[in-house]
Amino acid sequence: MSANASHEPIEHVLVVPTRLFHELGHFQGFNTDTERYIQTLLDPAHTSFRPRNEVEEDSSFKQLIPYCIFRHAGQVFHYKRGKKGGEGRLYSKRSIGIGGHISSTDQLSGDRRYSEAMHREISEEVFLESGFKDACVGLINDDETPVGQVHLGIVHIFDLDAAKVRPREESIIETGFANSSELIQAVDEFETWSQICIKHLFG
Repeated sequence: MSANASHEPIEHVLVVPTRLFHELGHFQGFNTDTERYIQTLLDPAHTSFRPRNEVEEDSSFKQLIPYCIFRHAGQVFHYKRGKKGGEGRLYSKRSIGIGGHISSTDQLSGDRRYSEAMHREISEEVFLESGFKDACVGLINDDETPVGQVHLGIVHIFDLDAAKVRPREESIIETGFANSSELIQAVDEFETWSQICIKHLFG
């Protein structure tokens, strides 16, 4: 049943014009120059909230997605995407990233709204039961896949005090922590964004 037929409200998600991303400097893959992009991309002068069902098929906009990687003592949290909930185009793929859309229901503005949305997404998907320090380490763009063409990832590494991450969503299965050599060895099993991160951050 569609969202309209079930009378559920349509989610409105944060987007920027793809043209703005190209003006700042288009790239394919991973880019560590966060200062060049983040402040402008999150400036309310450039962002808008649009119906998710429309922008998922509209490559003239990029949906901004916090993509959070959890690491403890050199080992990285990973999981497989099950068939309940989440992005249907990524079913059965492995991933090292937790995150999702910035929604119009996230109350703050600008980069504060972004941070609120990031932590909301984490708390919706997993139980993070450890202290941490987090840092924004880069951006992901992948125009070679239909999912990637309409999304732009902002990558954060969370260095945890303990390896305590448990799934909350039913779509997150087969979880664990692995060292970089294990991830690299199995890189082809992962979704594209995770492949890009594994190669550039842990390769």
